[in-house]
Amino acid sequence: MLVALALPGAQAQQLLAPASVRPDTLMRAMTEEVFAILRNDVAAARPTDIARLVETRIVPVFDFQRMTSIAVAQNWRLASAEQQAALVVQFRTLLVRTYSHALENYRDQEISYRPLRAAADDTEVLVRSFVRRPGAEPLSIDYEMADGLTGWKVYDVKVGGVSLVMTYRDSFAAAVRADGIDGLIKLLSDRNRLNETAVPST
Repeated sequence: MLVALALPGAQAQQLLAPASVRPDTLMRAMTEEVFAILRNDVAAARPTDIARLVETRIVPVFDFQRMTSIAVAQNWRLASAEQQAALVVQFRTLLVRTYSHALENYRDQEISYRPLRAAADDTEVLVRSFVRRPGAEPLSIDYEMADGLTGWKVYDVKVGGVSLVMTYRDSFAAAVRADGIDGLIKLLSDRNRLNETAVPST
């Protein structure tokens, strides 16, 4: 740390930044770890702590602020800092619930990653994968990722070519037109509360 403080700008930043990990390597490692935990729990006939699994293994590789700003679109700039923070909290809760539900329905699936098509200095990439499903066509799951001070982060997920984030744009815009930013925050909060009641945690 003392050496880093003594170095000018870019050099100090390089020392302080985390070691670079390829985005496809990061996602493959995360997926393999999550699926290994699920398989082991199924084999041992024990319930998986889905909430903890998502929070500790999946959430750290997602940029929820950028995901929220994309979903809210131009209305993001109209929101105050406090409103933006509230939107991120509520949208994060909604997305985490979506992932948790998907993991609860895990059926020993296998995910394969395609070769990464990116230059060494690219700061935004598409990590492509697909899920093999018995009796059905493979399902594509692609991750839009960006490199930053804390490493590579996912800012959108496309399942079967459909963007998870963009899916919410129209409904979010309609909520803002009807009731403003606070109306959208309330809509998300109400939806999360309803989901929490309807889907018991594992």
